[in-house]
Amino acid sequence: MDERFLLIRDWYMAKFPDDDLGKEINPELSFSGLFDSMDNYKEVYETMGVHDSIIRERVFEKLATIMRVGYMDVYEQWLKCR
Repeated sequence: MDERFLLIRDWYMAKFPDDDLGKEINPELSFSGLFDSMDNYKEVYETMGVHDSIIRERVFEKLATIMRVGYMDVYEQWLKCR
């Protein structure tokens, strides 16, 4: 399975089932979709549908792993989107 197309909410709720805020993540957003939105300088919290820095950091860590880049590469791209 290509994890780029994994839905973020599904992954997050499986990985962090006790975090109720995870239910607010856009149910149609994949890691690829998040990457593309950041590449187009879209606001990450609006794209994800949740405004929580812990969720963002966890998702960014997984996104970095999937895209085979460093966490700081993802983080720096996010800074450009703000």
